[in-house]
Amino acid sequence: MSRSAVVAVVVAVVVLGGGGALLVAHNHSNSNKTGTAGDKNLTANPIQTSKDRVSITNFSFSPANITVKKGATVVWTNKDSAAHTVTEMDDQSGPDSTNLANGKSYSFTYNTVGTFKYHCSIHPDMTGTVTVTE
Repeated sequence: MSRSAVVAVVVAVVVLGGGGALLVAHNHSNSNKTGTAGDKNLTANPIQTSKDRVSITNFSFSPANITVKKGATVVWTNKDSAAHTVTEMDDQSGPDSTNLANGKSYSFTYNTVGTFKYHCSIHPDMTGTVTVTE
């Protein structure tokens, strides 16, 4: 992969709000080789988008309601000084974190379509919803 192509990919990731994952290419001396899905020299990770992230700030989930595609991993990051949890509250298979201190994150992958309500088990008035679509 040429240097300009790598720069273009990095710029695209930053512009699209990613940054959680980058396309990493390892270039060997054989410059005629092209990357394919089975090529050990090319590694790609899915880009975490901003719509898959929830901040915990001011004793609330922000955004409180998000919609993601089936298979998406949602990441919650505690930016409060107090500890919080991310706990499914309607008896579905959903998130169930331990206490998250300031700066700590928790992730959960949604593999089922539906609406999932959650709250902080320490502060039950803190609630949120993840809607998962096909």
